[in-house]
Amino acid sequence: MSMKDRLHTGELYLPGDEEIMREQLQCLDQQMEFNRTRPTQMEKREALLKEMFAEIGEGCYIEPPLHSNFGGRHLHFGNHVYANFNLTCVDDTHIYVGDYTMFGPNVTIATAGHPILPELREKLYQYNMPVHIGRNCWIGAGVIILPGITIGDNTVVGAGSVVTKDLPDNVVAVGNPCRVLREIGEHDREYYFKDRRIDYSALE
Repeated sequence: MSMKDRLHTGELYLPGDEEIMREQLQCLDQQMEFNRTRPTQMEKREALLKEMFAEIGEGCYIEPPLHSNFGGRHLHFGNHVYANFNLTCVDDTHIYVGDYTMFGPNVTIATAGHPILPELREKLYQYNMPVHIGRNCWIGAGVIILPGITIGDNTVVGAGSVVTKDLPDNVVAVGNPCRVLREIGEHDREYYFKDRRIDYSALE
């Protein structure tokens, strides 16, 4: 099995392999082109993202700069995904994001890990585990999501959290390490922020 074949198996491999590096550098060139676009060049941005990503749905908006190890080659975004400034995707293997999910600024999603054993790190070995983020999630500013994590549908992850374990559907989770604070429920149908009530008559 080649080093490139091991990118998506979870096995140890050498990321500096010539075949891997050649493909990765081509992807990073394209990412740089995306990051250099002007705010008025929306059509160009959309076209580039469709070339860069493994999959990207309709109505997605990604605010440059985007930082991705493979320039989006292993990113699978659903419809209407929004990402604020400085989304960092260590996409050495696949990252899946469901429809209507939002990312605050400076979020990091990592699929790559390095062995604890010093001798293996010295030889530059690495492994990758995919990340799955559900539908209609809100990932707050500065959140870090570690390799192999799954986050359920509708879940909110508070700003600055470090997600080290899977999170279920329909919860608010915060902290380092990130823990479930509470379930999303009837209170959230009445209030959108602290004591601010939702005025449904004013909503479209």
